[in-house]
Amino acid sequence: MREKDIKDIVIIGGGPGGYVAAIHAAHLGAEVAIVEKNKLGGTCINQGCIPTKTFASSAETLLEMRRANEFGINADNITVNFRKIQDRVNNVVDRLVSGIEQLMEINRISVCRGTGCILSPNLVKVNDEEILTKKIIIATGSKPIILHIPGLDLPGVLNTDDILNLQELPESLVIIGGSYVGIEFATIFAALGTKVTIVERLPALIENVDEEIGQRFTRILPKLGIKVYTGAKVKAIKKEGTALRLFWDTEEGEHWSEGQMVLKATGREPYTGGLALSELGIGTDGSPIKVNERLETNVTDVYAIGDVLGKNMLAHVASYEGEIAAENALGRTRKVDYRAVPSCVFTQPELASVGITEKEARNSGIPYQVSKFPFAACGRAVTMGNTIGMVKIICSAGSGTVLGMHIMGPHASDLIAEGALAIQTGATARDIANTIHAHPTLSEAVREAAMGQLDGAIHFRKI
Repeated sequence: MREKDIKDIVIIGGGPGGYVAAIHAAHLGAEVAIVEKNKLGGTCINQGCIPTKTFASSAETLLEMRRANEFGINADNITVNFRKIQDRVNNVVDRLVSGIEQLMEINRISVCRGTGCILSPNLVKVNDEEILTKKIIIATGSKPIILHIPGLDLPGVLNTDDILNLQELPESLVIIGGSYVGIEFATIFAALGTKVTIVERLPALIENVDEEIGQRFTRILPKLGIKVYTGAKVKAIKKEGTALRLFWDTEEGEHWSEGQMVLKATGREPYTGGLALSELGIGTDGSPIKVNERLETNVTDVYAIGDVLGKNMLAHVASYEGEIAAENALGRTRKVDYRAVPSCVFTQPELASVGITEKEARNSGIPYQVSKFPFAACGRAVTMGNTIGMVKIICSAGSGTVLGMHIMGPHASDLIAEGALAIQTGATARDIANTIHAHPTLSEAVREAAMGQLDGAIHFRKI
């Protein structure tokens, strides 16, 4: 085979890790091929981040319209057209997938449709075609965790893919799992008019958020019409007339809840089907693939990124890792740095966090200081009529270095970028407080929270 027929990198998986790695490598002058058995964009664009956030945008618009009279706008007889919402979701997904396909063409990246099998560190088979390559990046993503509960095969029991393809809005929905996926769907469907119940095995919802923020958020859910049961071990689903009945055990005994449909939202696990990892001797820790700080596996010339690592299973982390793996595969030396990984939950209100939680700071024994600023005291939030929540900052008690930032409130997913930048660059609360923030904006709440670490916020009492 001619040298020009050998790819510099073959990437297996076209999700947010794989396609970003492919484009970045192409920008660096590499000859790249990407292998994808379904649509480019992976779970994130086709069944995850993008469709759910498009649904969330419809729910947010509906909630705003219901409050229109507060703003002097007459808006009566507001109704939901669920099929039009679905059409919009599909259009948004199609538009973004088309955009990625165009980027593949513009950057001269070969797209191979099918399942990739690694025959050797320098040879990948796709269907009946074999592709020679200098390096391989595994970016095969994740799959839903399979529950072993009687009744999961009953009609009306949905996974997260199924619920995105519903043609009619369910009257009632019971959600198994109180992770960010479960509560996002809960707030979306509750806003659209569905009676929603969440059943969570752990003692609290969304365990990865700051404990105080999580508790405040959980108290809001009943006001949205959402019932929440925690510490509940689901044991069976049964058909009862036209409804589904979900049974679970707690320390107090057996309980049940009924709904027209049941949604499984219990997380995901790495997917490595068809790769032939064991034959190659690629090290794994159960399902996740093991890598070093440069995202190299134990087999020379083979890298792995994204959900398949089983760590920070977030689209933006996969993209970040894709860029690093591409650079290292082309001879550069760059290590991953997970100090500032933002996490966002697109509920009403939004949740966002980066860095350590107060509980983690307390358990680590490091001296720390907490400051908070409520959106009720932020001028822009008041003008928006959206004042629920706060900004919470955790800093080193000595230096004032920002260690963590946690936000519940309007546009938290956008505001958290300031916290991520602060942690990544080693900035202090004084650095944030001494930076002019535009007025009137929501970002002023971040500055005021930072001022709380110093002499005190201007627009809120000193705690």
